[in-house]
Amino acid sequence: MDINVSTPAEERERQEEYIGKCRVYVSAFQVEHGRFPKACVVTFGCQMNARDSEKLSGILAQAGYELTNAEEEADFVIYNTCTVRDNANQRVYGRLGFLNSLKKKKPHLKIALCGCMMQEQAVIEKIQKSYRFVDLIFGTHNLFQFAELLSETLASEDMIVDIREETDKIVENLPVKRKYSYKSGVNIMFGCNNFCSYCIVPYVRGRERSREPKDILREIEALVEDGVAEIMLLGQNVNSYGKNLKPPITFAELLREVEKIEGLRRIRFMTSHPKDLSDELIEVMRRSTKICRHLHLPLQAGSDRILQAMNRRYTKAQYLALVDKLKAAIPDIAITTDLIVGFPGETPEDVEETIDVVRKVQFDNAFTFIYSPRTGTPAAAMENRVPEETVHEGFDKLLAVVQETAKARAALLEGKVMEALVEEVNEQDPALVTGRLGNNMLVHFKADRRLVGKFVMVVLDTCHGFYYTGRMVDWLGQTKHTRLGKMVDNQWLN
Repeated sequence: MDINVSTPAEERERQEEYIGKCRVYVSAFQVEHGRFPKACVVTFGCQMNARDSEKLSGILAQAGYELTNAEEEADFVIYNTCTVRDNANQRVYGRLGFLNSLKKKKPHLKIALCGCMMQEQAVIEKIQKSYRFVDLIFGTHNLFQFAELLSETLASEDMIVDIREETDKIVENLPVKRKYSYKSGVNIMFGCNNFCSYCIVPYVRGRERSREPKDILREIEALVEDGVAEIMLLGQNVNSYGKNLKPPITFAELLREVEKIEGLRRIRFMTSHPKDLSDELIEVMRRSTKICRHLHLPLQAGSDRILQAMNRRYTKAQYLALVDKLKAAIPDIAITTDLIVGFPGETPEDVEETIDVVRKVQFDNAFTFIYSPRTGTPAAAMENRVPEETVHEGFDKLLAVVQETAKARAALLEGKVMEALVEEVNEQDPALVTGRLGNNMLVHFKADRRLVGKFVMVVLDTCHGFYYTGRMVDWLGQTKHTRLGKMVDNQWLN
């Protein structure tokens, strides 16, 4: 069958056949080694990558592999890579050195690389030259063909490279092995059309492609039936969802339909581009009882000159006006952001403009990065690189203000009783669990580990800057509690 003309449904059936072929290998491995082969999926990067990794894990599980988090235990290791910043690439190269030594001890070990980093030609050439022990390389546009590529890899001793420049396909209903039983990401679109001058994503993820709303709703309904209480709608720019569909649909309209799903408790989404955040979306968030009072709204820079060079298509004043509109409509909203320091041509005065926005907005948190040139982007060819010393001075100054304002925002909740979704047993202290509030802040408190995946009421006793320590409130039946300052009725446990 010519896969270039097959429909998505036919493609899915085709991949199911290859999963069957992989099972034959698994059976032979079991006979030879007296156990099932183990597979390890390692994720680098964003929530989109994390969701992709769940699909890779689902295919491996259906093929008969046992999943493990330990690379040294695995017979098949796949790195799902990120290339937003250079340090992400360097982490992968560093881990490959470890896998090389591991493969010398276990010659049957198969190693695969996929994801955004693999869409860069220079990366492929480097791996083919310096990391010949890698068995499989594929990119972001043919993840749905993983079963086929896995089958070919298991039957070959040669390196297999399958990179597509682009795709218009969205293949539904691929196997998925979720990391969490109580929450899940849901892709609503793929790719990006914004072409910010510093960003490699449009080149490695392709143009925007929106999923049909009926497919999204069907997936969420199935997740809720399987015990999921919180979903995060994922896209590089969710605010532009649906523009390429026929008939078009807005992201706000999609949210209205998602909110109708019975049994779903919380809705999150990311990422939102400021230029596309509509009044309609703000109104849907204002009225919603399920959409979390948290919005991640990347600023990147506060200087109009730098914003123009970044091709962000809004000004400092427009961003501040948008925030004012958000806070007027939703007073209890938590706003987080992304900030870049050291963009070509940036001056200390430009950094001061960014600091001014941080002080005016009072972000609840900000992810602050030093600019990382990505080959192939317009910014990588720009002159006027900022001296490293100047970059670090600006970064440290900005970070100090971010921490100061975020801590002040967080402290406003001290003493309140809020609803938390218990996400996990605390990594540092097994007597504690970690819960996430609707505003995305974490709280650590003593509770039974059997409450993981449940909603509980927690008193926020002590603010530690970016997280709280607290205690669970054991109230029976109907209780009154504060949800970011708003009094509502709720049950103590889900």
